[in-house]
Amino acid sequence: MIGLSTYRNLPTLLTTTTVISTALRSKQLLRFTTTTSTKSGSSTSTAATTVGNSNPKSPIDEDNLEKPGTIPTKHKPFNIQTEVYNKAGIEANDDDKFLTKPTYRHEDFTEAGVYRVHVTHRPPRTIGDKISCYGTLFFRKCFDLVTGYAVPDPDKPDQYKGTRWEMTEGKWMTRCIFLESIAGVPGSVAGFVRHLHSLRMLTRDKAWIETLHDEAYNERMHLLTFIKIGKPSWFTRSIIYIGQGVFTNIFFLVYLMNPRYCHRFVGYLEEEAVRTYTHLIDELDDPNKLPDFQKLPIPNIAVQYWPELTPESSFKDLILRIRADEAKHREINHTFANLEQWQDRNPFALKIKDSDKPQPNYNLDVTRPQGWERKDLYL
Repeated sequence: MIGLSTYRNLPTLLTTTTVISTALRSKQLLRFTTTTSTKSGSSTSTAATTVGNSNPKSPIDEDNLEKPGTIPTKHKPFNIQTEVYNKAGIEANDDDKFLTKPTYRHEDFTEAGVYRVHVTHRPPRTIGDKISCYGTLFFRKCFDLVTGYAVPDPDKPDQYKGTRWEMTEGKWMTRCIFLESIAGVPGSVAGFVRHLHSLRMLTRDKAWIETLHDEAYNERMHLLTFIKIGKPSWFTRSIIYIGQGVFTNIFFLVYLMNPRYCHRFVGYLEEEAVRTYTHLIDELDDPNKLPDFQKLPIPNIAVQYWPELTPESSFKDLILRIRADEAKHREINHTFANLEQWQDRNPFALKIKDSDKPQPNYNLDVTRPQGWERKDLYL
């Protein structure tokens, strides 16, 4: 039976239980400490003390309270911004259960090599070059308008601050994800067409297919890395669905008719990619911009793919490698556009021994950003 004293203390017990349960629901940890009696004969007592933000004026330990999720942003019906995961969100989303060794091993890029990459432009010389160049610029302008992207004047770094043209972490992620979802198409389509040609004509392809598939694989790895960092909105996903369907079919038909124009188009497309990532790197160098990117960890899939990256590498280290990849694609496609499409060998895959002349390769030690001219190659 419950004694009378227990009934008298029941309101106090219920109040204490309510306080404790409320504290638990607010994700505050309770620590019970026991005070042992001293030699003076003080009695033993048990007290509940809170660990965390016991003082309302003291700062909150965000690392202990952070839960997997995204960094808060304003939601709109047609939101183009990608929700960037916080540190805990990246770790929770970083599922390495199905990670396998890369099918195409990535080259080791030196630190000096990735910093040597710069923005450049190959002046169009033929009618096909002009169509490819101005077509790329047209699509670039349309994409800039839809996503609210603009490059500020070098003398006015805060030119677009507070306007729809200001680039936030969410808008940067949207731009990168959409860019990589489109950039992964040309190599796959071109490799597919050349694969069928090789089967149909009962002949070798002279190593073009492997390089094109490697390019497509590389672009897809860029995309898979970015979606581990951010969650695109339904509006962005819709644009990707439509854009991929339209672009893939057009590129396929044009490649059947004139693959040279397609490679030149991709070369100019990669020029714009290098320009975009260079702008992102410039903003990452400014400590007052993109604070959520400054402390962002990189996913395991990136550490496994790029040999020189480690779990301690920064987001800037990742973007430097991605920009270097785009620069190499720029060089390869401009070179392919200079070659005889169905007769010449792939100079990046086949090397000539004992040659005094520099030769193309997949690394950054010897580069021609505007492409190698046919007369300078052993074919």
